[in-house]
Amino acid sequence: MQVKSRHHLRSDDIAAIREAVADHLGVDIDGDAFEFVEFVDANYELVLVDGEPAVFYVDDDEPFLTVRGANDYEPETGVVTVDAGAISFVSDGADVMRPGIVEADPEVREGDLVVIAEETHGKVLAVGRALADGDEMVGDSGKVVESIHHVGDELYEFSA
Repeated sequence: MQVKSRHHLRSDDIAAIREAVADHLGVDIDGDAFEFVEFVDANYELVLVDGEPAVFYVDDDEPFLTVRGANDYEPETGVVTVDAGAISFVSDGADVMRPGIVEADPEVREGDLVVIAEETHGKVLAVGRALADGDEMVGDSGKVVESIHHVGDELYEFSA
């Protein structure tokens, strides 16, 4: 991933990011330095919080936690929980299917960004876009979350 530009954010931009992430996931991002990073060939931008890739923008959407950010700040809302059988698939970037889901935040709406966590330890494995409302995600068949970012991908491995 080739960096196109990188700069520190102004306090009003930081406040907007913190507010958006708090609204979506119920967490407060705490940090001293916020840097915005644009890439040459990527469909997202990244925000480093104290040098860690904590927040990203997908398709110029609102800011959302990266997998590493979600593991650091532990979201309270917008979470889809998968069983042990789904871990290897989700960690490799597979979309999430209904049979693997054990629980989903009922406030999630189709089109929302969500974090995908495993049920045993609560670790976040991926970030995706909901293809169904949260209260319709548990079931027997069908794809319900499209994977966007997962453990081990380029964004996850990015280091400042």
